[in-house]
Formats: sequence, C-alpha cells, structure tokens
Amino acid sequence: MNAQQLIVEANELPVEERARIVDSLLYSLNPPSSAIDQQWLELAHRRLAEIHQAAVEPVAADGVFNKLWSRLGK
Repeated sequence: MNAQQLIVEANELPVEERARIVDSLLYSLNPPSSAIDQQWLELAHRRLAEIHQAAVEPVAADGVFNKLWSRLGK
C-alpha cells in the first residue's frame, strides 16, 4: 500500500480514529522530551504565579483570536 492509498482509506475512518492516527504520527515525528516538558511545566508555574500575584492580567482567548484574525484580515 502506498501513502496515497493509506490516506484515502484513513479518510474513511470515523473522526476519533483519524485523530488517533494523527496523534500517533505526530508523536513519532516529535517524541516527548522530559527536559522540554519540565521547562514548559516551569514556565506554566511561573505564569500562574504571575496571575495570582496580579503581576499580569490574563486575556481571554476570544480576544486574542479576534485580534489575530483582524490582523490577518479575516
């Protein structure tokens, strides 16, 4: 089976199964790194602390995406 045949068959699967395949393929291309995961975790903790200390003001995702779409002219 070649890649095109595989894609055609995969597109006939239910969305949940396609998502599992995509997740698996992405995982194979970019396996997790505990060092990088640890850095992301530390960043998330720092940012959460900044929010709790009122050092920064969170912005709602809708506002961020609306601003992005307006910049892109969509």
